[in-house]
Amino acid sequence: MVERYALEPIKSLWTLENQYERWLEVELAVIRAYEELEKIPKGTYEKIKDNIYFNIEEFLEMEKEIKHDVIAFIKVVTSKMGDEAKYFHYGLTSSDVVDTANILALIRSTKYILSEIELLRKLLYEKALKYKYLPTIGRTHGVHAEPTSFGLKFLSWYDEFGRNLRRLEKAYEELSIGKLSGAVGNYANIDPQVEELALSYLSLKPALTVSQVIPRDYHAYLVEVFALIASAIERMAVEIRHLQRTEVFEVQEPFRKGQRGSSAMPHKKNPILSERLTGLARIVKNYVNIALENIVLWHERDISHSSAERFMFPDITMLVFYMLKKAQELIENLVIFEKNIRRNIDITKGLVYSQRVFHALMNEGFSREEAYKKVQGVALICTKKNLSFKKEVENHFGNIFTNKELKELFNPSYYLRNIDKIYERFEG
Repeated sequence: MVERYALEPIKSLWTLENQYERWLEVELAVIRAYEELEKIPKGTYEKIKDNIYFNIEEFLEMEKEIKHDVIAFIKVVTSKMGDEAKYFHYGLTSSDVVDTANILALIRSTKYILSEIELLRKLLYEKALKYKYLPTIGRTHGVHAEPTSFGLKFLSWYDEFGRNLRRLEKAYEELSIGKLSGAVGNYANIDPQVEELALSYLSLKPALTVSQVIPRDYHAYLVEVFALIASAIERMAVEIRHLQRTEVFEVQEPFRKGQRGSSAMPHKKNPILSERLTGLARIVKNYVNIALENIVLWHERDISHSSAERFMFPDITMLVFYMLKKAQELIENLVIFEKNIRRNIDITKGLVYSQRVFHALMNEGFSREEAYKKVQGVALICTKKNLSFKKEVENHFGNIFTNKELKELFNPSYYLRNIDKIYERFEG
């Protein structure tokens, strides 16, 4: 992971030291379970705990020699023990330790990420309420469509992160598993009771069926949910980037005192944070394919997944955590120009109210086809000649509508009349 995107506390969860500590956590849980079930002499657990030799430099030196990280770890850890050393790693295979320890890091990272989603949702909901009745122009295909609520943008994001929160909670629950069942997952050299008890000490439960490793669809599901979270952040970021364009200028990212936007152009204030989030989302989403590829292993296991996961697990958890932190900063400090938002509704000189006129004509007895053609004809003339649609509607249909009715047809507040009903879905 690039250091600038590695934030605490996720960063510490994926250090080499923490990796060895998690391996030790798993190994000790197994020894404790053996003793609790009276399968090894009483007092063995305490003896092993008291004589552990934990030295990262020696782990790495030993690994250089024997080319196997877990064996190197076992040899060094047990080097100061007596006869009790024979019970360390007893009945286990390397993947029992590595897989279960990786699960611990993943679910601990996920717990922090869940908290950050909740914080972001709080900020989004506050903005949604604040701008609930602020009319803005809705855009489809990048083109002005009809007025809507500016707050509805934030409510939509709030809703999406609610879905992602529920998905991540489910992924967290599904991934809270471990595997301590030996070389091919059939408990040939370890009692299933030992696994169940040891995992309970780690707040995990046994995976129902395994090979030498835990099936990688568990991990892929988590990665897919992380990608959905990254995409949700990207959706916000892209919207903010569009709204900050000079021609639109409805919002602006926070720009701190002393900050500079360009080495050449002193006037520049660029949406760099939103652009950064867009770029990071691309990395997160691309890990989905790797996670899916890791599902397909040979027979009871090959090691093709391992090297990919050494990158993927730390990277994706740290990136998603970082993105959520920065998204909070972005939303909390976003500058919103209400005057420009209202101004932009009128850029098309009233064309965005065409459906209101269309419906009003039908209500006056015109057929749908006839009403559509009449309104479209006026709209096309206005577009071609840069005329006011409102004035042309008055000229063409002034004999049909009263002045009061014409005024109401071009009232942006009309488009907010059912906004409360949408918001009510999120109350309580």
